[in-house]
Amino acid sequence: MTSDDRQESTRLRIGWIGTGVMGLSMAGHLLDAGWPLTVYTRTKSKAEPLLARGAAWAGSPAAVAAASDAVFSIVGYPADVEAVMLGPDGALGGLAAGGILCDMTTSSPELARRIAAEAEAKGCASLDAPVTGGDVGAREATLSIFVGGDAAALATLRPCFEAMGRRLMHCGGPGSGQQAKLANQIAVAGVMFSVCESLLFAQEAGLDVAQWLELVVPGAGGSTAMNTLGRRLLRRDYAPGFFIDHFIKDLGLCLEECRRMRLVLPGTTLAEEFYRMMQARGHGKDGTQALILCLAALSGKEWRGQP
Repeated sequence: MTSDDRQESTRLRIGWIGTGVMGLSMAGHLLDAGWPLTVYTRTKSKAEPLLARGAAWAGSPAAVAAASDAVFSIVGYPADVEAVMLGPDGALGGLAAGGILCDMTTSSPELARRIAAEAEAKGCASLDAPVTGGDVGAREATLSIFVGGDAAALATLRPCFEAMGRRLMHCGGPGSGQQAKLANQIAVAGVMFSVCESLLFAQEAGLDVAQWLELVVPGAGGSTAMNTLGRRLLRRDYAPGFFIDHFIKDLGLCLEECRRMRLVLPGTTLAEEFYRMMQARGHGKDGTQALILCLAALSGKEWRGQP
């Protein structure tokens, strides 16, 4: 990024909606980089770490947008996205012509296209820019970001994306960022089965699972999930880097797109069923790695982990 880019980007007033597991860290990086930040979240206390560092508070998405040139959101579900962007008190209603909306939630491609159309009708631009990398990537600003929508808006916000992530792909028109993220979630579903099934097998075979993991991670069987979530599983740590409830939402969106494309993906269908079983057992607020508990129970086993 050139000095001219930095000077131009620092003139942007940034709005931020949503300060959950991901959003709090992501907004913090923008604040650290010097952008004026106005924040809204349903529970104000969750925004306190940002407010204590100089962010301003707004009482609604529309109020955030009225104080901003570009508004980012990362919330829970497509219904939440629709409410904060297009609702009666949504961001688009408060945004001046020429402003930019950027939703970073994993959401519906169709909704992303609708937001883009309504933004364009008001003289604004819209991007759908979901991310991958989990809570660790959000904290360490190493996220990968899939961007769909207006190329000029992307150029304007690129310095912001670079403050939050390490890799960025312009996937195409409105909705394409969401489609790219859903393809990523299909890959994650398969990887989580491989991590959990292999660890469970190693335990039941009587292996030193911690030592086995050290040999597997650098090899062909290794993965980022094996290295991070596999280690959490050794500690029986099911804290969410990504909630099962949200992963079920993502897999449901994947299957909706599959039906639209007349595409059959049996592995994704199976993953959604297993995660729904976990949700039914009260694990919706656990991380996706808790899948191992369901897999163990199928065989009447218990995942014991290792110190």
